[in-house]
Amino acid sequence: MRRVAAAVAALVMVSGCATAGTPVNLATVTAGDRPLPVGVEVNPPATTGAAQPSDCDPTASLRPGALPPPRQMPSGSTMQKILQRGRLIAGVDQNTYLFGFRDPTTNALEGFDIDRAREIAAAIFGDPNKVQFRVLTSAQRIDALKNGDVDVVVRTMTATCARWDEINFSAIYYVAAQRLLVDKSSEISDIDQLGGQRVCAAKGSTSLARMREFPSPPELVAVDNWSDCLVLMQQGQVVGVSTDDTILAGMVAQDPNLKMVGPRIHEEPYGIGIPKENVDMVRFVNAVLTKSISSGAWQASWNRWLAQAGGRATPPTLRYRD
Repeated sequence: MRRVAAAVAALVMVSGCATAGTPVNLATVTAGDRPLPVGVEVNPPATTGAAQPSDCDPTASLRPGALPPPRQMPSGSTMQKILQRGRLIAGVDQNTYLFGFRDPTTNALEGFDIDRAREIAAAIFGDPNKVQFRVLTSAQRIDALKNGDVDVVVRTMTATCARWDEINFSAIYYVAAQRLLVDKSSEISDIDQLGGQRVCAAKGSTSLARMREFPSPPELVAVDNWSDCLVLMQQGQVVGVSTDDTILAGMVAQDPNLKMVGPRIHEEPYGIGIPKENVDMVRFVNAVLTKSISSGAWQASWNRWLAQAGGRATPPTLRYRD
């Protein structure tokens, strides 16, 4: 700020002394660095987790139970407690276009993940609007479940063995893949070309952790929300964004000057996060997903939100561990 103030003062003095019509050379006036979004970390420390058993399958959930009629939840169940409260509390995103975002004309939350949360509310209450959305960053998802702040998290959340140690997951309701987003004018075409260059990802995401394993590791820029990555790309402060192709497709839809490049780096199976102690809720949610797929509701939701992204057009096979 002192440099900018001094530059402005100098400009005023030059303007005052110059004869009328004499142009001032503004090329000598400098400005500070472009501001970064709140909460940005460059090369954040890596988090370590417990070693996972070789037979772990994070895509297998608990077999669904019978789906009771709305408003007739089993006595003493997690679902009955939600019914008595009067609303489902769902942790979601509001910054990921196509999955969880605010419609600028209505201010309502919409997207593929929002549809899944409304299906759960409809199964409990008979009303898809009986849901309170709690906006979470990627890094807040697990703690929100462990602390009991939300009943479910439906937020492009990859089911992993490490996360299964802390929370439960529903069956997989969508399979994305990590890829790379760059400017259309960029010559970067693969992750091997990223060494030492700044690449953006969200805190707490599997994408951020996986980039540390790239053959030529980039300089990592970690943000709270994926929309921050889009801003940094548009400002030229990072050369790329690496995350799930569905999230990147939403960014391309918002800014056609961007493009996805390179092969699928790693599959990202999305599950609905549920507190560890609420096993009955896991089976209930899996019954809701089963009905959504068999009724065509899942497909209708995909057609509305994700057809433009070019992802997988059919639901994944629901798999169970019991």
